[in-house]
Amino acid sequence: MRTASVQTAAFVPGDVVRVLALVSVVVGTWWSGPVATALFLLVLGGAMVPRVISASTALDVAYCSTILFAAWAAQLDWYVAVSWLDVVVHAVATGLIAVLGVEALQFWGVVGRDRPRSELALLVVGLGAVLAVLWELGEWAGNAWLDRRIQVGYPDTMGDLAAGLAGSVVAAAVVGRRA
Repeated sequence: MRTASVQTAAFVPGDVVRVLALVSVVVGTWWSGPVATALFLLVLGGAMVPRVISASTALDVAYCSTILFAAWAAQLDWYVAVSWLDVVVHAVATGLIAVLGVEALQFWGVVGRDRPRSELALLVVGLGAVLAVLWELGEWAGNAWLDRRIQVGYPDTMGDLAAGLAGSVVAAAVVGRRA
């Protein structure tokens, strides 16, 4: 089993997004307070995962950019202003997070790297579905306990879950073709 260690290699393109995530912690805290601080710290922590597991440049940049965009869209109320944006972000983010999650499981030796493409694709779909459910539980808890501006409700939750599952299926199809 490989052990996780942060690379000390040269600056990579995803590091630009990680620096923006770090700046977002400061700006978000100043702009919106402790809820934004927690959100951007979550993004910053999540943005470190591709660096730790040596993800491909494309996955690193796409994943980090998506989660940072998603956080700023929430802070700037873009999901309120653009009705379809929430569903699109849920689809894209869930698909990317599921692929990165499977790569992390492979990196840590939980899932073998020699798995058939169909198994990896199924794992991406399953992981994406579980993560979509966990995210929706987090949205509900955030609305109930932290900030009423976090949008929840049956139509929102069902749309987000469907989008997350759809994004995971698309990501699984890509993984199935490329693995």
